[in-house]
Amino acid sequence: MASHLIQGRTVSMPVRVRDVMVCGALYLVRADAARAVLAYSGLDVAEVLPGKAVCVLVFADYRDGDLDSYHEFGMAFLIRRPGATGSVGLADLRNAAAFVHWMPVDQGFTLEAGRSLWGVPKELADIDLRLGSPYKRCVLSRDGRLVLDMLVKPAAPLPGPGPVIALDAYTHRDGLTRRIPWTVQTRGLRVRPGGALIRLGNHPIAKELSELGLPKRPLLAGTVAHATMALEEAELVR
Repeated sequence: MASHLIQGRTVSMPVRVRDVMVCGALYLVRADAARAVLAYSGLDVAEVLPGKAVCVLVFADYRDGDLDSYHEFGMAFLIRRPGATGSVGLADLRNAAAFVHWMPVDQGFTLEAGRSLWGVPKELADIDLRLGSPYKRCVLSRDGRLVLDMLVKPAAPLPGPGPVIALDAYTHRDGLTRRIPWTVQTRGLRVRPGGALIRLGNHPIAKELSELGLPKRPLLAGTVAHATMALEEAELVR
């Protein structure tokens, strides 16, 4: 079992999250604008429809895990898996994966672990999560500037516990692209068409989101009351 030393603590692989609440939305955005955002990575977005890519915005309350408890926001894109030759569409995502473009957190330990273990672009930010009502809200600021205010509306529950899903996430940091295999199982999943509202601030990331065409109605939005995750050792792609 691989292990790493982070701030004097031993972190063993796989890193396990035992309880996290996740809220988020999927947006169809212009593929050319998404490519411009991800140009630094050398990876290509997945065109799920002609001229359209998928941007994912999520916020999460990590309650129990190997990297402690913390709040997190994520901006990610659906990409074409490196080396894939087949088509990618909303009906068939086997050649797709997730690319993590930006991931602010509010605690220093998970920031250093995310950067050093997986090359995740974590940054410290103020993340105000308001999760006590059916309307889930995230107010995200960095360097004293509002990035966004995001509200996820209530949705209908899907029956039963979710299956264990194996996913690949990719990152690009310091000129290195990494693949991170991870698995997730959900309980208390609620999903609806549309279902989220965002207000953008004046931070540079807000400008990126506006260039993607946000704010707009999302394709889907939803919440996961409880999820468990396991994140494996990162593999260098190039």
